[in-house]
Amino acid sequence: MKNLNTVVLIGVGFGLLACSTPQSEFGVYQQSDGTIGVHAPKSAKENEAQEVALAECKKQGKRTATILESRKTVNDRFPLTYIYLCR
Repeated sequence: MKNLNTVVLIGVGFGLLACSTPQSEFGVYQQSDGTIGVHAPKSAKENEAQEVALAECKKQGKRTATILESRKTVNDRFPLTYIYLCR
């Protein structure tokens, strides 16, 4: 029974991972004013972009990523760009 529970938990974990956009699909950059830009693929959700920005902010020793702006782009691969402020 214990092995069955473990297998079920692993399956659920992989199922959740399959639903999210991998971080490698995002383009992340730091702007000269210190904000973080995230180029998001078409399939990404806004909260996924924020998670990517938060990971970048944590590399800088900051704890939060607050969205400042989102805009559409003409880039087919990254049709949305989000700008975040790290605090």
